[in-house]
Amino acid sequence: MATPVRGCRIPQRNTGGNCGQAVDEPSGSAAMTTTAALELIGLRTEFRIGGAWYPAVRDLSLRLERNETLALVGESGCGKSVTALSVMGLVQPPFGRVAAGSILLDGMELAGASEKALETIRGDRMAMIFQEPMTSLNPVMTVGDQVAESLMIHRGLSRGEALERARALFEEVKIPSPAARLREYPHQFSGGMRQRVMIAMALACEPAVLLADEPTTALDVTIQAQVLGLLADLRERHGMAVLFITHNLGVVAQIADRVAVMYAGEIVEQGPVDVIFADPRHPYTRALFAAIPRLDQAEQELSAIGGRVPPLDQMPEGCRFAPRCPLAQAGCELPQPLVALAATHAARCHVTTAAVMHA
Repeated sequence: MATPVRGCRIPQRNTGGNCGQAVDEPSGSAAMTTTAALELIGLRTEFRIGGAWYPAVRDLSLRLERNETLALVGESGCGKSVTALSVMGLVQPPFGRVAAGSILLDGMELAGASEKALETIRGDRMAMIFQEPMTSLNPVMTVGDQVAESLMIHRGLSRGEALERARALFEEVKIPSPAARLREYPHQFSGGMRQRVMIAMALACEPAVLLADEPTTALDVTIQAQVLGLLADLRERHGMAVLFITHNLGVVAQIADRVAVMYAGEIVEQGPVDVIFADPRHPYTRALFAAIPRLDQAEQELSAIGGRVPPLDQMPEGCRFAPRCPLAQAGCELPQPLVALAATHAARCHVTTAAVMHA
């Protein structure tokens, strides 16, 4: 794991800072002395291919504060879901492993924790909404029993008490006729309603950290808007920290406070949502925005990012986006540090950060 250069931290509301230096904790948080709800430091998650280990997530550092939504965005295959699964302790040998780094939940180290210890935390202090609810829900258990199960395990409630709490959760996530629907099975629910069941299950024990892995991907735009509004309302009500994983920048604009753009296992740009949308600096971030169709233009040429995310066993040595980048030049073959462009904005590209680095 590369040793980061210490220097320019990124405080959230400070207009100063030693910008132009590589950052060791690209967080955007206000006070580094306070304990974050979730903090990843130098995370490296690897998978075994042909007897050798290759990093899917490399030297990743993120900080998520309480009552904050951080959007993790990028193409499929960039390592977003692997990051969330690593936090949950669901990447395990013999095929995967968290090889280095720290995963701190309210200051408590989770990297290297035993399965028994993780079982006491998953579904309680941290929870995850998985990408596809139909494959995440048990098809032979009623949805009521599935939501009640975590309450019985983590809160010691009786089955009757847990089911009553599940009914209240169904009301909170706006599932109609909640008492009757507790007794139904996942296949009896629409995609949007199954997603609401997953949200109810994740919120059952009022977790401090919620990981939402593309929870609106399979939903139509009307249901998507309802789910986004519901998540925002529940975050405000429960004070949760939310890591929202998506490839949809329109969703990011609606729900996020900060954005971390991920490519090939690395954070390539990070900052407040309004800053990233107004002034994207990394070529990959710009390419993502260019690929969004514009509703205010009658005639337009759709833009696409040429090439694809490289396989784990064929990653470039330096900038991982360089083979697809229109700005690639000499120096891109070298490792690229994450450089602070402003107090709350950082990017990993020597082409766009050269002026800042030499200022």
